[in-house]
Amino acid sequence: MSLDTIIHSGLVLPDKPSTALVLMGGGARTAYQVGVLKALASMLRLQPGGPEKFPFQLLVGTSAGALNAAYLASCATRGLAAFDQLADFWMRLRSGNVYQLRVSPFVRASRYLAALSLSRQARATGAVLDNMPLVDTLHHAISLPGIDDALKSRTLNALAVTASSYTSGVHWTFCHTAHDDPTRAWMRPGRRSEFQPITIEHLMASSAIPFLFPATALWVDKRREFFGDGSMRQISPLSPAMHLGARKILVVGVGQPQRSGLTAKAFGTGADLSPKGPTLGSIAGHAMASVFHDTLQADVEQAQRVTQTLRQLPREVAAVLPYRSVEVLALQPSQSLDAIAQAHADELPASTRNALGGLGALKGGGAALASYLLFEPGFVQALVQLGEQDAFARKTELLAFFEGI
Repeated sequence: MSLDTIIHSGLVLPDKPSTALVLMGGGARTAYQVGVLKALASMLRLQPGGPEKFPFQLLVGTSAGALNAAYLASCATRGLAAFDQLADFWMRLRSGNVYQLRVSPFVRASRYLAALSLSRQARATGAVLDNMPLVDTLHHAISLPGIDDALKSRTLNALAVTASSYTSGVHWTFCHTAHDDPTRAWMRPGRRSEFQPITIEHLMASSAIPFLFPATALWVDKRREFFGDGSMRQISPLSPAMHLGARKILVVGVGQPQRSGLTAKAFGTGADLSPKGPTLGSIAGHAMASVFHDTLQADVEQAQRVTQTLRQLPREVAAVLPYRSVEVLALQPSQSLDAIAQAHADELPASTRNALGGLGALKGGGAALASYLLFEPGFVQALVQLGEQDAFARKTELLAFFEGI
């Protein structure tokens, strides 16, 4: 996060202190966020006199995190029940509701023919999978009028989603407020914002995982550009929330510090020594991990350092500085999501499993790739449970974060 962003956020003075929820990207892995939020709702309900109102004024999402943020925005007027609805939505979700293979049934039956067909398709369209089922799913699940209702009623101050332009290389944040004011937009090196109503097309663009899903066209600066997953080139994930005036930020990521448990097996080391290099699955998994390797931890640490420094300054000195302290609480999985995906890889639809298996994309470290596509009950439930477990393990911190809100 740049010092310029911190100064700018200090000059943004909202009507009242805003609390932001920032949801990072990661395909099916973002089911973990559902568990965290489900547990949070349970904690808040159990507090003496605990309010049922929606606890966030700003929702910021990237990739599949943007889908979760938009879903919550569409039912935010229902208070904490919005988190239960999000959990119900994920429990009904299947891979077929998100993507499909554009190959004939005859080809699907053969692992090698399916892999060949997908390779040709990828060269022709730039994507292996067809994500049109997700368009239909989002149109049925997310109420765009519901988002407007939440903004007009002041339940929410803003919904923001991010996407990366293949056309210009710029990382865009699209912000929707009750009165979209273009003068509030910001511009930083490689990062820009625009205030406009969020549509299903914005969500499709933000969640278009490179190579897997096709790019989506959006209009920015009065021209048409093609966009892909917002996790690409995301160098400052907390920046949008701070630009929108957040004073407290809860961020839920789905990354993990290391993947060593799968790496040894993927490279044939240990008991299964092999002179071979990484499989295509290992490379694909590593590439996906690189795309979704957010700079969350560095961003969080910098925001926390600035806040700590401000709190140590004499009150009269801090009062005249163009900074405002921002309290940040970050949660990420305590267990390897790659390992969990490896245990549930057989849940993938047979056609997808055959095709990806033919490409060698499910061997060894390729379980990392599967973790982005496993929109199936076993994997989703495992991640939701892990999210709940991790949230309850930090119950004291979470309740302190929301104290007085």
